[in-house]
Amino acid sequence: MKSYRTVLFVVFLLSAAAAAGSFFAQYVMGLNPCPLCILQRVAVLAVLAASALALLLPTAKAAGRAAAALLVGAPAVWGLYVAGYQLWLQSLPAEEQPSCGAPWTFRLKEWPLFDYWRFVVDGFGNCGVREYVLGVPLPVWSLLFFAAVLLLAWGMLLRLRGR
Repeated sequence: MKSYRTVLFVVFLLSAAAAAGSFFAQYVMGLNPCPLCILQRVAVLAVLAASALALLLPTAKAAGRAAAALLVGAPAVWGLYVAGYQLWLQSLPAEEQPSCGAPWTFRLKEWPLFDYWRFVVDGFGNCGVREYVLGVPLPVWSLLFFAAVLLLAWGMLLRLRGR
């Protein structure tokens, strides 16, 4: 890729596809997201928003590229951690798996305008249950997505260092 703006646009498109895939898995395929899945969804949406904001930065300069990499990288690191934690949790025997807590709809039901954004946090699945898409567990898909975002954003930043 020739420019950092192109990388940011690719990250934006990947994020939009991942967010659409998340909603497709829930509302079309019937896979019920757990609280950790919803945190990963929020991280994907945060990467989407951050990449859209980063596209507004002056990426011709090194400082603009560094700011964009930090902006996009922060939610990606958070999502990578949550997906890794869920994979660890799923690797435990069923009797040793800790509870993943109350559903987000229960936790956030009193927040302002909840009825308008409830579809983002709707779900009550069990974090220890493995759900598969194309034979791959969903947290692995999340790990791959967040790792790709970090590799794209930081790899291109390092490649363009000094320009």
